[in-house]
Amino acid sequence: MIRTRIAFRGDKYCFYAFLAILWFHCIRPEALFAQSDSLKKANELKEVKVQAIKLSRRQTSSTPLQILSGEDLQKLNSLSVADAVRFFSGVQLKDYGGIGGLKTINVRSMGTNHTAVFYDGVPITNAQNGQVDLGKFSLDNIEEIELYSGQKSEIFQSARGFASASSIYLNTRQPKFEKGEQDHLKLALKTGSFGLLDPSVLWQHKLNDRVFASLSTEYTQSNGRYKFRYTNGVYDTTAVRNNGDVERMRVEAGLNGILRDSSTWNAKIYFYNDQMGLPGPIIGNRFDYSQRSWSRNLFVQSSYEKKLTSAYRLKALAKYSNDYTRYLDPDYVNLDGLLNNRFHQHELYLSLANQYEINSWWTAVLSGDYQLNTLDANLNHFPYPTRNTFLLALATHLHFDRMDIQANLLGTFVDDKVKYFTAAGNKQEFTPTLMLSWQPFEQKEFRIRSFFKSIFRMPTFNDLYYTLIGRTSLKPEYTKQYDLGFTYAKLFENTLFRSFSLQTDAYFNRVKDKIIAVPGNNGFRWSMKNLNLVDIKGIDVNMQSGWSISQELQINMGLTYTYQQAQDVTPGTDYYKNQIPYIPLHSGSFMGGAQWRNYSFNYSYIYTSERYNQAANIPVNYIKPWYTHDIAFHYNTLIGKNKVRLTAEVNNLFNQYYDVVENFPMPGRSYRFTLSYQL
Repeated sequence: MIRTRIAFRGDKYCFYAFLAILWFHCIRPEALFAQSDSLKKANELKEVKVQAIKLSRRQTSSTPLQILSGEDLQKLNSLSVADAVRFFSGVQLKDYGGIGGLKTINVRSMGTNHTAVFYDGVPITNAQNGQVDLGKFSLDNIEEIELYSGQKSEIFQSARGFASASSIYLNTRQPKFEKGEQDHLKLALKTGSFGLLDPSVLWQHKLNDRVFASLSTEYTQSNGRYKFRYTNGVYDTTAVRNNGDVERMRVEAGLNGILRDSSTWNAKIYFYNDQMGLPGPIIGNRFDYSQRSWSRNLFVQSSYEKKLTSAYRLKALAKYSNDYTRYLDPDYVNLDGLLNNRFHQHELYLSLANQYEINSWWTAVLSGDYQLNTLDANLNHFPYPTRNTFLLALATHLHFDRMDIQANLLGTFVDDKVKYFTAAGNKQEFTPTLMLSWQPFEQKEFRIRSFFKSIFRMPTFNDLYYTLIGRTSLKPEYTKQYDLGFTYAKLFENTLFRSFSLQTDAYFNRVKDKIIAVPGNNGFRWSMKNLNLVDIKGIDVNMQSGWSISQELQINMGLTYTYQQAQDVTPGTDYYKNQIPYIPLHSGSFMGGAQWRNYSFNYSYIYTSERYNQAANIPVNYIKPWYTHDIAFHYNTLIGKNKVRLTAEVNNLFNQYYDVVENFPMPGRSYRFTLSYQL
């Protein structure tokens, strides 16, 4: 154990040195390159202009905002949304390994259930377990990913947008046609390690000047087999991960329109289907598992936005979703035979937001949402719950020359009913939020921001009603968030150093009545309880820079760093002031890329320091730090007027063996190749 800790200290000091070097070079670019007088204003690249827009949006947000969009997403060594969000600061991704493994996000250590996920502005929810598997969302049709700590920094949104501690917005590619264009078609094929085969098609069609259609499909197949290293304390061995195969299909169709009165509307239908093996934990020399799962997700959603007068706007959202999940465990036999659970969820969601501009500096919004959730299962003694949720948000925005003030009050009204047994009953909560953004100097590059947010999350259906586990007397999980930070962003002309942005936030979160699972009188009977009081103190740093070495050579660098002290502060517990499970003290990432003519190269590095897999911070629960290096090469060319892109990726370049979740080994070195053809 002593050797392990010494090794960690070395890794930590190397990481600090790495941060210092990057910081120095990004702030003092003249140390790397002499300025060139040959660069002229007329030769500014379009990509630099796009960067200016993104920097401005990050800078003016009253809450911490991180964005990955457009070309930045294509450069990452990422197959799914889960792979991409690893590069955000303040984020821990819980990854059980492989392409099909469950991947959920934890922002600022508050838990997966405190992060809301929106798809084209409409929420994606899972009333059964509260977790949205980001590994199921491909990047093939994603144009932009936004991560807000707190909430989106605009008040004209659905009430659901105010109702979570953090939010991820997945924005799909919208049809854009130049004059004379009628169709866009993109064909792509990915292949590589683990038997990966991933073809996709994106078709966009202009029906007329006011209506546009799109169709996106993707098929993914992989055997999921990869080598990993295992030790039982006596000997080491290299084995192959089995039962990680996955087969999935996604079909997505949409319509976008602009009416004659300039109101906008869109409609989307989304279908996803998969079947996969579930590789279990490597414990007690067991390597083979036979559990399997099947899931089917279908939803239809639409939105409508109209400006009725010069002062009044409205936005309406509607969604219906139908989700089916099956879990088979041939190794577990009960009185009914093999464990073969089936769950069926239905959801109806309606939202209406109203915005009124009282005058040039004062805006108010009233939003109301209704959500209906039901859950069926093939289990004995199952209560068949139904949940009605009403959200009502009153928000205001005061905009002055150098200061923005936003405030909102959210009312949440939940009514649970069950067909059998006892329901959790009614719950009513009112939670406030206050946000401030201030420009202290005449120059617009520097802004200070701060927010306070009180929010809670309802127990899920599994928490309350799952057979032998659920507990209907559970309280909601309450959080209070405090944040203070600043942003700085600047563009430079006629210099090697073209752009620079920095955002830094210090925060404190308190989580009360935390919902946890605790074992009962045997290993098969667990129960849910409100237990811990958790204090989370942290610092997030996000820095981006762009360089123009010549008219043909462009360089971009990005650095993120997070320090988090997330401790159990429940009085009288054995784990008082211990770091909560799976939260590292230090984490960070670096991304660097160079573009020259038709070629580009990208490098990314992710670091996670030591953690503990249980509440007790003792040597037996210690998990070593890990880090990975990824590289990618891209080549772009034209065949006629059509765009062709070739990509070669190497992930985990130095073949490090590591676990994100203890006993669930991650893949070593792997390769992926992509060919895309765009007409």
